[in-house]
Amino acid sequence: MKKILLTLLLAVPAMLCAQEKECNFRWTADSSYCAYNLRGDLYVKDRAGKVTRITTDGSDVILNGYASWVYFEEIFGRPHDYCSFWWSPDGKKLAFYRYDDSEVPMFPIYSPFGQDGTLRRTHYPKAGEKNPEVRIGFVDLSKARVRNGTVRPRDIVWADFDPTADQYFGIPFWGADSRHFYVGREPRIQNTYDLYEVSSADGSKRAIYHETYKTWLDWPDDMLFSDTGLYMVRAFETGWEQIYFLSYDGKVFRRLTDGENWNTRLIRRDPSNGDIYFTSQRDSRVRQSLYRLSPDSNVVAVTDPAYNVDRVSIPEDCSSISAVLSNARTPNFKWKDGECDIPAVPDTLAMPEIIGIQAEDGQTMYGSIIYPLGFDPAKKYPVHIEIYGGPGTQYVQDRWRKPNQWWSENGIIHLTADVRVSGHTGRAGTDLDHKDLTTSAIKDFCTWAEWLRSLPYVSKIGVEGFSFGGTNTALLLLDHSDLFCCGIAGGGVYDWMLYDSHYTERFMSTPEDNPEGYADKVLDHVKNYPGDGSVMLRLTHGTGDDNVHFQNTLQLVDALQRAGKQFELMIYPDGMHGYRGAQGVHSWESDKLFWLKYLKN
Repeated sequence: MKKILLTLLLAVPAMLCAQEKECNFRWTADSSYCAYNLRGDLYVKDRAGKVTRITTDGSDVILNGYASWVYFEEIFGRPHDYCSFWWSPDGKKLAFYRYDDSEVPMFPIYSPFGQDGTLRRTHYPKAGEKNPEVRIGFVDLSKARVRNGTVRPRDIVWADFDPTADQYFGIPFWGADSRHFYVGREPRIQNTYDLYEVSSADGSKRAIYHETYKTWLDWPDDMLFSDTGLYMVRAFETGWEQIYFLSYDGKVFRRLTDGENWNTRLIRRDPSNGDIYFTSQRDSRVRQSLYRLSPDSNVVAVTDPAYNVDRVSIPEDCSSISAVLSNARTPNFKWKDGECDIPAVPDTLAMPEIIGIQAEDGQTMYGSIIYPLGFDPAKKYPVHIEIYGGPGTQYVQDRWRKPNQWWSENGIIHLTADVRVSGHTGRAGTDLDHKDLTTSAIKDFCTWAEWLRSLPYVSKIGVEGFSFGGTNTALLLLDHSDLFCCGIAGGGVYDWMLYDSHYTERFMSTPEDNPEGYADKVLDHVKNYPGDGSVMLRLTHGTGDDNVHFQNTLQLVDALQRAGKQFELMIYPDGMHGYRGAQGVHSWESDKLFWLKYLKN
């Protein structure tokens, strides 16, 4: 849900790729072979241009090495561009996922362009619906027999998983020996994670790691590998993220860190001494720093925790370190091996301040507030609040982003507000979303509004959000018009039954397991919205959105119209999950007019 910009760049070309042309070219390490996708099948080409077809059953619903939509969006991520095959380190074996979308419902997305328009068909499993069945295959090109340019089907080895089980597989990786393939698995209710070692020779599997948690588990990311095992970040034990070592045979598992770590990313392991370099929000809840973890579990900050670290670069031998540092009031500057020149703070811009207020249970919620230049606390100012409010997604970070001066120039206080589930307080915050994705966030955004209203210089409050932020914005206007006078909700989910299975059920569990949670739809809150023009809700959506379907906004529009409620609507033909180009320009200009009309005046 939060991959907005990548959606715009990748979604349509990638969807066409599976049907129309060769794509996802991936070479072996020695450039001997290149694998690629074409019309649901997997092919390999050698340096001389000789093509070998690996699979032959590809179709609109059978995808070999090309991810089904829910894997593309929620498990692999859009930067993978649907690629779902992996070369072994020795370049002789190819592993791939085979997806069967035969029973996955097809969602049609209509484009109005051309005389007759077109339909884009996506097999998109919504909450409670059938997911793709997945098999994991291996081909050893040094042994497979090829007939008429095609690998014999019996020379494809299949991993010993039941493809009919209701399950998900994560991003896999090869062992250094090119014999074993490591695959993570979660069941449909995503509170258990298992890691398996799979033999590429016969498909047999062996469980080497098992993890459970009371709410949900995210997939491991940014693993590091050594000769004896792997390093990974997990958040199941202390309420915060910790770094663990797991031996490849599963016999050794130990925690290497303590403390309040969040948004932790493993960067590099020093081969000479075993030190681990990682970034994390460890000394600050709103800034990441670079740290070095020694084999004896000593953690040392490499960069100054007063600045956020980004774009860390460490070569394989760890002979040098470079990064970009900043904070909300200090522009980006280069840092290398401890040397840097810190730039002066701009004095001509309205600059943000990082603030915090207490939620009802004492957890701290963070915000970034920008007061207009020449701010006078004796005067009254309207406030614009930017929100998201989805689990584990922080909008408030103490890093440099050149502040938008339009708000200051028009005498509007601008606040970006996070809530408990945003992740600044670890799992104590994020777990509040279990089986109920909006109640906690809505309560916290209202706490922000009440805090603002207690300030003598605040007049009216408007709110804006996109995607999950659109969902929360709509609820705030519908249910809390006493606090918010206007809002813009873009690309929101207004009924969790209309969003994809993996994301929704990770937090909400399945509709069968949590019928009460799914019964609470934004659509049913329309009755609480005044709808007489005293407050104003504006809805926006792209009709081509393959992530949060336009269907959501259409159903909310229908509910508002049937209830006789007044609202504003802006749609973007073929617009995706976020607006770019001319649509992006139009959206911003149109939004400014809205704020001047309903918030400033």
